[in-house]
Amino acid sequence: MKMQININPRLRLSPLVMVLLALMGIAFVVAMIRYINGIGAISNLSYSYPWGFWISFDLFTGVAIGSGAFVMAAAVYIFELKEFRPLLKPSVLTGFLGYTMVVIALLVDLGHPERIWYMMIHWNHTSVLLEIGICVMSYLTVLAIEFSPVFFEGIQWKKTAHFIHKFIMPFVILGVVLSTLHQSSLGSLLLIQPAKLYPLWWTPILPVLFFISAVSIGLAMIIFESTVSARYFHRGLESHLLEKLGRAVPIVLAIYLIVRFTQLTLANDLQYLFNSGLMSILFWAEIILGSVIPLVLFSIKKIRQSPNGLLVSAIVLLIGMILDRFDVSWFAVRHPDPLTFIPSLMQFNAHYIPSLPELSISIGIFSAGILAFGLIAKYLPLFEEEDGHHTASH
Repeated sequence: MKMQININPRLRLSPLVMVLLALMGIAFVVAMIRYINGIGAISNLSYSYPWGFWISFDLFTGVAIGSGAFVMAAAVYIFELKEFRPLLKPSVLTGFLGYTMVVIALLVDLGHPERIWYMMIHWNHTSVLLEIGICVMSYLTVLAIEFSPVFFEGIQWKKTAHFIHKFIMPFVILGVVLSTLHQSSLGSLLLIQPAKLYPLWWTPILPVLFFISAVSIGLAMIIFESTVSARYFHRGLESHLLEKLGRAVPIVLAIYLIVRFTQLTLANDLQYLFNSGLMSILFWAEIILGSVIPLVLFSIKKIRQSPNGLLVSAIVLLIGMILDRFDVSWFAVRHPDPLTFIPSLMQFNAHYIPSLPELSISIGIFSAGILAFGLIAKYLPLFEEEDGHHTASH
């Protein structure tokens, strides 16, 4: 078997690529400073604020935007909706890159990346973090296996790609199970802080809400990625497939709203909806942006049939749901006074603003993900027509 991949030896660096490389370089330098001098050298995190921008953006948001992979894999392989196959490979790649970025960000946040394997032998059976860590590691491996046929096809190892395809179903089922577990267990992780998380967000069914919202985010990410990549790589857009996905979004969002407001009613927490100051504003902002507006937009056939309408609707949904992830992991969490640690002095959003180096780490990792997607789409058979033939990337 000959390994062959066509790469232009005189590769030109576009302004976008140069900007992405520069951001990645800055993040790498900052990460090295963090490893040498400790986390306090680059971040504003503290004993009062051990969780900040990295956890909200890199972990909670990163895992959520990778949910399109398990949504599309389940649709194509388990529910046998074969017509959506053209959307599968890009969705799996987006999930694989999203989870890779999560892992890299956590290595910078936690430090000592050489000890990551400790978790696999020193188990804390009472910690939800153990389940999350094992599921993320395992699911990242499954995503690599699911995407590997694309790599082997790109280097002309077609027999190897075909062999993996023959045994892909068990890995798909395992991936859907693992993703379901850890998408919901991120909510379970927050159940330990009923006294710290504001009542509008804390609920025993947080895992259920996390999973339902992850499905809506996954659908929106598939629409967003397909539309943007079609424009950037000058390829055809699977408009009628995205329109069908758009039809499913209002159903998922309606379920989410019913479950969430039913829970607030049963918990007698409706009293906080309008008299909680900033918390009320944040709650209604995420509900309106992440659920109400997208539900209305995706319910309109004319908008679903418009590429621009689909893109705008998906972006609004993503903004609202990402705000929810920030609220539940950062903005709506009480933090003790850094001097006294007296519970009665706990405040919301006190004494923490992410530093520029913190932001640069996340921006650099995100830039690496964008660049990796572009390179893979350019040199590997990522996109295919509905008849199964690959498209040529420009």
